[in-house]
Amino acid sequence: MQIEKTAIRTAYFSIIGNISLALIKGVAGFFGNSYALIADAIESATDVVASLLVLFGFKYAKRPADENHPYGHGKIEPIITFAVVAFLVISATIIAFESIQNIQSPQKVPKSWTLIVLGVIIIWKEVSYRVVIKKSKEIKSTSLKADAWHHRSDAITSVMAFIGISIAVIFGKGYETADDWAALFASVIILYNSYLILRPALGEIMDEQIYGDLIILIREKSTEVEGVLGTEKCFIRKAGMKYNVDLHAIVNGDISVKKGHDIAHDLKDYLRAQLPNLGHVLIHIEPNE
Repeated sequence: MQIEKTAIRTAYFSIIGNISLALIKGVAGFFGNSYALIADAIESATDVVASLLVLFGFKYAKRPADENHPYGHGKIEPIITFAVVAFLVISATIIAFESIQNIQSPQKVPKSWTLIVLGVIIIWKEVSYRVVIKKSKEIKSTSLKADAWHHRSDAITSVMAFIGISIAVIFGKGYETADDWAALFASVIILYNSYLILRPALGEIMDEQIYGDLIILIREKSTEVEGVLGTEKCFIRKAGMKYNVDLHAIVNGDISVKKGHDIAHDLKDYLRAQLPNLGHVLIHIEPNE
């Protein structure tokens, strides 16, 4: 329950921050003649929707297992990650399209005071990224990681906007489009980050065996249980923030079925007590040959 509470609190943190920044950027971009800042506001607006999706995913994943979902509802998380990535791609496409349009038509030089606004935004978004990415690593959440990268991509677009506006302000007439070129470059970075976020979520939903460190830990902990001589196969499937485990445990081949059954239950209980992020644990007993 503590993991779920942490995830939900972090999602609310992202939502409140993104709403505030979208408003600040939009107003500053409009009155400061900066499309890069307006593009930044568009990205923050999509971030709000993405964070709401992440919050919905966490609340849905909290539902207990039922007859139709014996493994729980955790698989909603990578699906939500796909949706979050889609919003990233949409925002990058909008920014790129509008940037190209503005590059082709004369623009006013942005106001110099917009640099102060951007400086504050960059610091805030980088801090937000570090807070959310830390929580995502703590609870092993792909959708929260995607949300963190929304903050980082927002910081990147703000840095690009800062550079573009600085060039336009310093060099003046003839460099008005530097602001828009910066926004265009930022859209490419956002698209690249979208792929980096999508890849692990795709691996999760396809049940790729990418949890080598956890498998090693499970094997080590298993031998601490009385009666377990070793382990054979160990497969892991991630569902939300839980890891479902199929483990083959090696025991003395001369013991009774009842004894083997008891060892399997002891092993399951011990692993879940030692590793709280485990969900379902299925133990198959193998006789030692």
